[in-house]
Amino acid sequence: MLNNIIDRIRLPFRKEKELYLSLYKILGFFPNNIQYYKQALMHKSIMRREKGKPVNNERLEFLGDAILGAVVGHIVYIHFDGKREGFLTNTRSKIVQRETLNKLARELGITDLILSSGHTSSHNSYLGGNAFEALVGAIYLDKGYKACMRFVEERILGHFINIDKVAYKEVNFKSKLIEWSQKNRVNVDFKVVEEKKDESGSPLFVYQVFIEGIEGGTGRGYTKKESQQQASKITLERLRREPQFIDAVFAAKTNRTKMEEMPVQNVPETEPADDFLLTHPDEKNTSPDRHKSSSKQQKANKFPKEQTSNGSEEPIDEFDLSDITATPAIESREDIIAAAEEAAFAEEANQQ
Repeated sequence: MLNNIIDRIRLPFRKEKELYLSLYKILGFFPNNIQYYKQALMHKSIMRREKGKPVNNERLEFLGDAILGAVVGHIVYIHFDGKREGFLTNTRSKIVQRETLNKLARELGITDLILSSGHTSSHNSYLGGNAFEALVGAIYLDKGYKACMRFVEERILGHFINIDKVAYKEVNFKSKLIEWSQKNRVNVDFKVVEEKKDESGSPLFVYQVFIEGIEGGTGRGYTKKESQQQASKITLERLRREPQFIDAVFAAKTNRTKMEEMPVQNVPETEPADDFLLTHPDEKNTSPDRHKSSSKQQKANKFPKEQTSNGSEEPIDEFDLSDITATPAIESREDIIAAAEEAAFAEEANQQ
């Protein structure tokens, strides 16, 4: 029956009839303008040009990315009535993330229809996901927004994705980012940008990721974990989609490792500093012998000398206790008074 319908459609080549049938199996409807879909399946490595302009699926991928996000957001908004913005954002992100789109492209058979040069190994990890987004852009141009909504609801969520399981499945983007950084030996920091309260008084956290000092993704959430998860997810997407970003990260890593491995030119001296020594300007002779003689002279002058019987001088021992005698103790009170009076009379007699 499908072949009869295709035969009634005027297609010049057999390959286009085969593509028409394949697209019907994928989309669930027949295209009006098959050129949109052919371009959606054309990778940039083909390098085809029309009227001087490159023809590939990059522009349709850009359009399809925006339309797919709007359609999935619309479906999630209706399906999870009453859920907060953070929950809806995370659910939509899980459905449209690159790994999910790659799997959908393989399951639907989109990957088998992609035209490429065969030398795109660096892009093979997201080749199918990009084509899936481009195909959504082709549907939008060919059939409109409602056709995109039906395609996602009936063909994707109806057969391949359980939206409830996806919504409550925890994907730890932060651990994935840290694991990637450890494998590549790059530094990752999570810095709080802002902490405030929203209109309802609920706390709101804003975190930003820095990789080797390069600004990464920024995430907002009602918890620190939620905001860091969102920031990590955005950073991972940038690492996958923006070659200039990952180049800047590894250039910064190279500069850091060069600085860490750079040898120290100024070797510290081993001679102890002598700035604690005091010098006098009138001392001209600073030889060790002078210091020795001066120290001996100081020791000699410290102790006075006396003449002995044989004419030699011996130092006087300043600790000699021979002149110190003990005064006999006065035992009675009467003796103390009598001694005091006697001393007073003697002093008075001397004054006269």
